[in-house]
Amino acid sequence: MGGKVKIWNPVEIAEQAKNDYASQIFPSLLTIDPSLSLPQMTPLVTNLCKDMFKDWSNLDDSCFIVDKISGGITNLLLKVSIEQGDSVNAIITIRLYGPNTEHIIDRHRELQAIKYITSAGFGATWLGIFGNGIVQSFINAHTLEPSDMRDPKLVPKIAKQLKRFHHVEIPGSKEPQLWNDIWMFFEKASVLEFDDSEKQKTYKTVSFREVQDEINELQVLCDRLKSPVVFSHNDLLSGNIMVNHEEGIHIPQLWNNYASVLLLYILFLYILYKLYFIDYEYASYNYRGYDIGNHFAEYAGFECDYSLYPNMNDQYHFFRHYLQPDRPHEVSENDLKTLYVEANTYALASHLFWSLWGLIQAKMSPIDFDYLGYFFDRYKEYKRQKEKFVLLALSYLSECRS
Repeated sequence: MGGKVKIWNPVEIAEQAKNDYASQIFPSLLTIDPSLSLPQMTPLVTNLCKDMFKDWSNLDDSCFIVDKISGGITNLLLKVSIEQGDSVNAIITIRLYGPNTEHIIDRHRELQAIKYITSAGFGATWLGIFGNGIVQSFINAHTLEPSDMRDPKLVPKIAKQLKRFHHVEIPGSKEPQLWNDIWMFFEKASVLEFDDSEKQKTYKTVSFREVQDEINELQVLCDRLKSPVVFSHNDLLSGNIMVNHEEGIHIPQLWNNYASVLLLYILFLYILYKLYFIDYEYASYNYRGYDIGNHFAEYAGFECDYSLYPNMNDQYHFFRHYLQPDRPHEVSENDLKTLYVEANTYALASHLFWSLWGLIQAKMSPIDFDYLGYFFDRYKEYKRQKEKFVLLALSYLSECRS
């Protein structure tokens, strides 16, 4: 099956990682088909763990408990608990990459980034690599829902964490990848042929000449904004943000009096939320405005409910905590407006990027998801918002000149 095809040489990558990664990366040549059911997959996962980590090679198969954490659009995440007697000795996560995702994701670029992202203290620690996936440490947290990203308690945390993420340094070229990736997607998306006649009929309604013109026009406008280039996540949707409410302080000790209750509330808002960014499949150097605008577009979720797109006040709340996390109320009105223009103009680019991505996935992905419908939802929203945000950007540029 497609999912069993090796997408890299694990031994070579583990050897290369010795040069610039603090911990040893353990390789295995095995592969696991992500389309299998969990019961079918469990013995394969057990064999992978034994092959990769020699200390576990003699453990009985019953010591390995495999659970599904989530099944994303491009990968499957598994939790493996190693239990001996009445205790859990270790927990790891295994990320299985979906078949044909190499058509839309540069896996080698992703691995290059993971080494430095984890070294900078983000997400899970990289532990191992196999034929079609990686092994990481387990994060005791849960992913957000789209509605959670609007939570006033979480917005400052997300903004502050994104600011930190944008300061990660990755060796090599710092050329922003947005337009390279969009044009690559355009080239692939514009020459597809579907075996399903209904899908082919729907696909033929797409005007790629129009899409090409839209990309050209928007690229020229975005370039004029001169948004700073930073290392970007590029896919900061709710499923790629995890939060742990339980780390930190032992809550029952605080319930002694009114002052303690008040302290508990403050701690709950500002300390107990341990936030993580995960999944660096699309991470690269990119425009600050794009990473933030793309995040705002993801408030809509895969259902594409764009009534949830944040208004100006909500965006300014985010910007204040992004620009000056320690003194958010000291951010100038000019800085807020600049970032507002950047984020919303580049949100248009986000719609173009993910709409083209949807077309390619409609052809390549075996996952049961209406990717063609997703293209039309994203492209429709691009056209609905285009006039408003293009005029906003042009007005801003005119003010800057004068």
